[in-house]
Amino acid sequence: MMDLGFRLAGSAEKGVLLVHGLTGSPSEMRYLARRLNRRGFTVEVPHLVGHGGSIDDLLRTGWRDWADGIEAAYSRFRRDVDRVYAGGICVGGALALNLAAEGANLAGLAVYSMTFRYDGWNMPRWAGAAPLIAMAARLPGIRRLCFDEEPPFGVKDERLRRRMEAGDEVIEGAVDAFPLGALAEMYRLGARVRRVASLISSPTLIVHARADDLSNLRNAHELADRLGGPVELRVLEDSYHMVHVDKERASVADMTASFFDAAIIHGTDR
Repeated sequence: MMDLGFRLAGSAEKGVLLVHGLTGSPSEMRYLARRLNRRGFTVEVPHLVGHGGSIDDLLRTGWRDWADGIEAAYSRFRRDVDRVYAGGICVGGALALNLAAEGANLAGLAVYSMTFRYDGWNMPRWAGAAPLIAMAARLPGIRRLCFDEEPPFGVKDERLRRRMEAGDEVIEGAVDAFPLGALAEMYRLGARVRRVASLISSPTLIVHARADDLSNLRNAHELADRLGGPVELRVLEDSYHMVHVDKERASVADMTASFFDAAIIHGTDR
């Protein structure tokens, strides 16, 4: 499997650990990483365990493997920067939250398109049925079944969507199908976040598109209600699920940098 993880060097005082999404790759975080880096942050983007290869590679791992990999990346990263923030898209955001709940000393969090369930307007109804998927995923033949992403592929940006429809590899190392076994692991991770969210005291920025095609805005509100620390919820009006690469990506990066810097100014940094 390819390891596409990367680091952009910036200030030794502040660093951001960015986590990509399920079936994605570090490449999808590159724009966000560069924009944060220009604001002075050192940015570390690890490659989730099991990603970057085949469906079988992915299915040999579960959410605890992904979480262990992020914990290891954090442990290495914190030796090089004084203050660590973490953020991620969808499953990546849930993994950042889990990292905080596990006791990582995070000065702040940014969660993009939080997904407790796939219940957006472009998703089949069964995709949001977590108990059904969890049961089905225990069956060897069923867990390998995949559903393919359909247009608009989580993006409102028409130029980017046309490239995806043409089969261009817009995100290097990403897989464009979701096996039920991995979907079940995502739901198990979401259940974990529900249980531990009240323990998370780090200031948290939640960014979600009102018209998210994969994850309804109610997911963001649920997370905001469950967290134990200060929360800022920002709702986007011109994006779909992939807010970090979509039409408002510059705003997402800038509001993230400003939120993290404000955590220092207002003394909310731990």
